[in-house]
Amino acid sequence: MKQSLFLVFILAFCTVKAQISISGHITDSKNRPLRGVSVALKNTYDGATTDSAGRYFFATSEKSDQLLEATISGYYTISKKIIIGPADLIQDIFLKEQITELKAVVISAGSFEASDKNKGAVLSDIDIVTTPSANGDLTSAFKSLPGTQQVGESEGLFVRGGTATESKIFIDGNLVNNFFYSSTPGIATRGRFNPFLFKGTIFSTGGYSALYGQALSSALILESKDLPEKTEADLSLSVVGVGGGIQHLSKDKKSSWGVSVNYTNLWLAFNVIKQKQDFFEVPLVKQADANFRIKTKSGGFIKYYGYISTNKTGFRSPDIDSTILKDAFSIANINTYQNINWKDRIGNGWKINTGISFSTNKDNIVNEVQDAGNEKFTSTNPLFNYKNFNLLSEARYAQARMVFEKKLFGLNAIRFGTDYFYSNEKTTYTLYDGTRFSQQVNDHLLAAFAETDIYVTNNLAAKIGSRLEHSELIGKWNIAPRISLAYKTGLNSQASFAYGIFYQNPERKYLPGFAGLDYSRATHYIFQYSKQTKDYTLRMELFYKKYNNLYKTDSSFSSHEIAANNNGYGDAKGIEFFWRDKKTIKNVDYWLSYSYLNTKRDFLNYPAAIQPSFAATHTAAFVFKRFFLPLKTQFNLSYNFATGRPYYRIAKDATNKYVITDAGKTINYNSMSFSINWLPNIGNKNTKTFAVWVLGISNVLGQNIIYNYNYNYNGSRKEAITPPSKRFVFIGCFLSFGIDRTQDAINNNL
Repeated sequence: MKQSLFLVFILAFCTVKAQISISGHITDSKNRPLRGVSVALKNTYDGATTDSAGRYFFATSEKSDQLLEATISGYYTISKKIIIGPADLIQDIFLKEQITELKAVVISAGSFEASDKNKGAVLSDIDIVTTPSANGDLTSAFKSLPGTQQVGESEGLFVRGGTATESKIFIDGNLVNNFFYSSTPGIATRGRFNPFLFKGTIFSTGGYSALYGQALSSALILESKDLPEKTEADLSLSVVGVGGGIQHLSKDKKSSWGVSVNYTNLWLAFNVIKQKQDFFEVPLVKQADANFRIKTKSGGFIKYYGYISTNKTGFRSPDIDSTILKDAFSIANINTYQNINWKDRIGNGWKINTGISFSTNKDNIVNEVQDAGNEKFTSTNPLFNYKNFNLLSEARYAQARMVFEKKLFGLNAIRFGTDYFYSNEKTTYTLYDGTRFSQQVNDHLLAAFAETDIYVTNNLAAKIGSRLEHSELIGKWNIAPRISLAYKTGLNSQASFAYGIFYQNPERKYLPGFAGLDYSRATHYIFQYSKQTKDYTLRMELFYKKYNNLYKTDSSFSSHEIAANNNGYGDAKGIEFFWRDKKTIKNVDYWLSYSYLNTKRDFLNYPAAIQPSFAATHTAAFVFKRFFLPLKTQFNLSYNFATGRPYYRIAKDATNKYVITDAGKTINYNSMSFSINWLPNIGNKNTKTFAVWVLGISNVLGQNIIYNYNYNYNGSRKEAITPPSKRFVFIGCFLSFGIDRTQDAINNNL
């Protein structure tokens, strides 16, 4: 018996002596120890787990070549080939963090993004229609964000010292050339498109992607919705018009079609709310659109959207060069827009996004000098005669676009593609005596672009790209490199930098210009710090924008300003702040934005580099939304502020040079707007008709607003450009059938 026990002891001792130990230290990319890493020899039971210091130790009796494997959630698994001999082994291991959408830093310098993927959206479609100062207009809502100006006498987005034409708007990647209704003197027109058409928006106030071009200042990128949840219909009734539509979802839920019509007539509103202008033809808009969506077998989409609208208006205003005469302005417009896109997977990890768009626009403008009896006034004075004219403008635009994208390892990706733009614009100017001047401007612009997303770690990422363009009108190529970097500084916070060069052709109204014109150019530098959670958003940005080759203009024999050269220049710099809070106060969502802008530019007929008349030094906005569930009511308040904007009278002196003969600043801009949404069907599960009642009042306090000044011919008198009315009141009811849309009127993040 003793001999047997001795033999067992000897065998056990020999077995222990046959084992060797494997140990080591496991760290991440920053040399920090990783706890809880599972370390084992592959296809064996030999292994261990790291302690709080990242160390591991285990013994094994395996021999020769083996695979040592280290695994932990959130990091890439690593397998190291080792050779087990008679001696103990020390194997230190470095693990690389897995890059995932949940953890990875977001490249966002210069951009406000709202989409299905980004649940911390800055502005959604619901935000837009419940922001009182926006009055349901998509681009007006973005004036509550930093970087934008409170310009009310002209449509468009004026961003960081840039003109409205320096901001471009894209739908599903395609440029929209006439996003706004046609201009009228001293009155900003609205956008043509309903905010509920879009599921995602990216508002880039600078440094935008190489996939887009021909915008010196900013890009508003809109992505249309996919399939509806179910078949639905809607009807709207308001003091300004009536509209309705249907969206039909197929039984297999793989396709849909929809149509809508809208009729807008401001007769009732203008008879109740006195307008500064004497409207002899109140604004009248007729609009119809159609769409279809088809989901492909691989999960992609084919989308079509078509739109047609007609509108006309006419009004009289006092003639600034007379105490008794009037200027009668009228415009009739017809606009069409067609857009078809295909977005899909095409195999081997590749995706394609291609589209074609076509649009037309026709404006028939008539201006007439009238006497006190509203009859046409004729005179031997050419000053008044030249105010009697007819301008017919006809334009056709087309675009073809193709983008290829491939996801590489992790979140790394590459995308490249091409754009082709065609434009044909013709204007016919008829003077008071029947003399006609016609001009036609055509352009073919070809662009190629490439861009890559590089994720070094979850904390560090870059977007690097470039765009190449050739315009037949300019007759030259340009190349525009762009880069954005992002580094995560902590939980939900990051620092970003963006740099880019951007080019743009001259505005059509200044063409045809002199030969030898080049592209205007802007260079952006943007530094951003942001912290964002589901309930809070904080953004701070520093920016600098350098302008080169801006267009200087001169007047031709018909007093039409044309592009003369590229000798203009300028810059813009400033700081911006944005804070949004959806949690601190129960059922309250509010945001605050502030911008400081220091900008000067020498362009058009400016005699030197001066602060442009559309730019205010300080702008701020406050938006507050509170929902009372017992009352089934949401109250919305917005307040917009801007310091006074400069105004100038610029005229030629005796030496035929442009000089400033008068200058000043307007009063500060202050405007508070208010709206109420009442949802009577909330909680009623039996009804199949759902309603949202809306009351909105803009500039509810009736504060004085002066946008700019107009001068008479010799500069002896000036008149303030003000809104058409002190206030505007909107009352409407929006009905939906078949699906409860009332909940959409409540901010879904409350």
